[in-house]
Amino acid sequence: MMTPQPKPILRLEALSNPLWKPFSLTLRGGEICCVTGASGSGKSRFLRALADLEPHQGQVWLNEQSQQAMPAHLWRLKVRLVPAESQWWSDEVADHFPADVDPAALAALGLVQEAMHWQVSRLSSGEKQRLALLRALAFPLQVLLLDEPTAHLDPEQSLKVESWLKEEIQRHAWPVIWVAHDREQVNRVADKILLIQGEQIQEQPLGGH
Repeated sequence: MMTPQPKPILRLEALSNPLWKPFSLTLRGGEICCVTGASGSGKSRFLRALADLEPHQGQVWLNEQSQQAMPAHLWRLKVRLVPAESQWWSDEVADHFPADVDPAALAALGLVQEAMHWQVSRLSSGEKQRLALLRALAFPLQVLLLDEPTAHLDPEQSLKVESWLKEEIQRHAWPVIWVAHDREQVNRVADKILLIQGEQIQEQPLGGH
């Protein structure tokens, strides 16, 4: 029998940059940590630091692997950032995906199978956002970083995406850091909540306002 793989654990040790003071956190597989704060507080930069795209001090660990000891491009294969604005390098959606895309995943996101053959230039912002999420999760990863993954979606679409993401996160046991503005969404999905305020990153009580 194959030995079960341990759930990934993401650890931040005294992580800081010019915007915030050192902060530490341990996030276990399947846990969702939502990050909130005012515009300009550094939420996206926080995610970029975790993805090794932003200069920072302190240590980031994936299990016993240090971010500093791994080439950045290999780190980002494991620690997957889905930015608020997706990037596309070809004008056919299918060119960005592996050969087989789960039709059930497309349906769960409110997309039809034909979406794989659409041109990127004809996509709405909401379609781009949902397809970018599907693309990010179509390749192996160990940690998921989400920058406002439902920002371009209406309330009904947002709930569909939330439901699909939560199922995938639990099924794969990924540690997840999810930047969100919508307090109701935070209350629905978060196992932990961080508030970036001034130079401080502080854990907040669940269900608070």
